[in-house]
Amino acid sequence: MIDDHVLMRQSLASVVNATPGFKVIYEANNGLEFSQWLNPNDLPDLVLMDINMPVMNGHDTAQWITAHYPKLKFMAISMLNDERSIIKMLRNGARGYLLKDSEILDFRQALNDVMNKGIYINTVLYRHIVGSLQASQPNEQGEQAILNELGEREKEFLRWLCTDKSYKEIAAAMYLSPRTIDGYRDMLFEKLKVASRIGLVLFAIRNEIAKI
Repeated sequence: MIDDHVLMRQSLASVVNATPGFKVIYEANNGLEFSQWLNPNDLPDLVLMDINMPVMNGHDTAQWITAHYPKLKFMAISMLNDERSIIKMLRNGARGYLLKDSEILDFRQALNDVMNKGIYINTVLYRHIVGSLQASQPNEQGEQAILNELGEREKEFLRWLCTDKSYKEIAAAMYLSPRTIDGYRDMLFEKLKVASRIGLVLFAIRNEIAKI
């Protein structure tokens, strides 16, 4: 477990230790401390980490784990509930994203789902990610038709959306004006019948325009 808030970390550790099949073997204050402790020959099955931490935060820790130990499962446990934080953690390899004010039953469900299914989508992610597609998600045939209509620049824009860059930074990277980028975004919102950036990201990942 990686979290600089000792009381919160110890409280979560108690819940983990009281969950059948799980035991906390190490607690770290930040990602650097964790990386220095980690034994390549005896890796943990799962890493739980906060995002806002000193020295080496959750995003940097996630990147480090993915680069050095890509098969090591990890999940974010944070107070942050914004799309950008979620996208960045998912892109960096997180198998789940849980808010710290979640119920204990949800926490335990997350542990089991990540270990047994490889991924956990909680109610927050469902509401903000899957929920953005649910109301009018195109069927497979309809989605393929939309995919066939997309130009290369639209696909490039979708790939950039899967990074942690802001819309303004994406405009600069694509050598376009912010207004043009807003036009791409609004057009894709309309075509795909979604209402959030994460909805666009899911479409891109699902159709292999971008990969996490």
